[in-house]
Amino acid sequence: MTKKSKKDYVINNDIEKKFQILKSVYEIGKILTSTLDSERVLQLITERVGELLSAKNWSLLLLDEEKEELYFGIVVGDGADKIVKKRLKLGEGIAGWVAVNRQPILIPDVSKDPRFFPGMDRISGFKTESIICAPLISKGKVLGVIELINKKIGDEFTESDLESLTHLADYIAIAIDNAKNFEKIQELTIKDDLTCLYNTRFFHEMLEREIKRAIRKKRDLSLIFMDLDHFKDVNDTYGHIYGSLLLRQVAEVIKESVRNIDIPIRYGGDEFVIVLPETGKKQAEIVARRILENLRNNVFLKEEGLNLKLTASLGYATYPEDAKDKEGLIKAADNAMYRVKNTSRNNILSA
Repeated sequence: MTKKSKKDYVINNDIEKKFQILKSVYEIGKILTSTLDSERVLQLITERVGELLSAKNWSLLLLDEEKEELYFGIVVGDGADKIVKKRLKLGEGIAGWVAVNRQPILIPDVSKDPRFFPGMDRISGFKTESIICAPLISKGKVLGVIELINKKIGDEFTESDLESLTHLADYIAIAIDNAKNFEKIQELTIKDDLTCLYNTRFFHEMLEREIKRAIRKKRDLSLIFMDLDHFKDVNDTYGHIYGSLLLRQVAEVIKESVRNIDIPIRYGGDEFVIVLPETGKKQAEIVARRILENLRNNVFLKEEGLNLKLTASLGYATYPEDAKDKEGLIKAADNAMYRVKNTSRNNILSA
């Protein structure tokens, strides 16, 4: 029998270690691609990456296509809370370079690489020494990058580390892409095609949940019903195409008028509803008045040369002051809106 040399044992150990890492990557990949919930995907990535790859800090940056920026979706390690949600321009820093060039990269010493951007170190107080970074690509499309900073054991990352990260990045990209596609399909069932606001189906399900939450937390919940004044005249005079364009522009005004916590819905035709979580009557009146003022001050269908002015009738109601359940709250706000509609129009009224 041939006696094995020390070199043979080292090679065998390296092969065994590499096999175990790739096996772990595969297992993580199976777990990641088994869920379609984007929040769960990010949670799994957070839990599993730290287990597999020995890095002091690591980040997952996702691509905002519209703004052509990368933002830190996950940051783990020292100073993480200071840079999560921060943004880099495409091409900026190592991560930006990887996203643009679609290539994984290993940099043993960032101080010698002109592509390194020290801005995040200044914000976080963490000193970057070495980096491995891989793009997240699914179906030929870049979704973001994953980067590991400063190895825990040893001075530098190795090509084997980069290979493991690249394999893991493939699974992460598939998982993120699947979750995004699933969310888009779900969104189609709860969004109005014309205005991109939530639809009536979503409204009833969501309002039920919000009522239960208001009961549990002993908080107020308000509802605004809005109907456009003389909208039928627009359709009769200019046609339904212009009527549809007008509804789209009204939806934009509503979105710009409400707060981040408020939920605007197209109820049907030219009726809209706005759900105001944890909102009392006084604040609901402020929101309703702001919507009406913004509608009054807008000129609609300018590009089409029509330059229309528009008003609306709004009614609002508050749980538990005006109603004790979902149906009662809808009826109270709707009745208030119709009282405006049947009298002065172009006004707001409380239940």
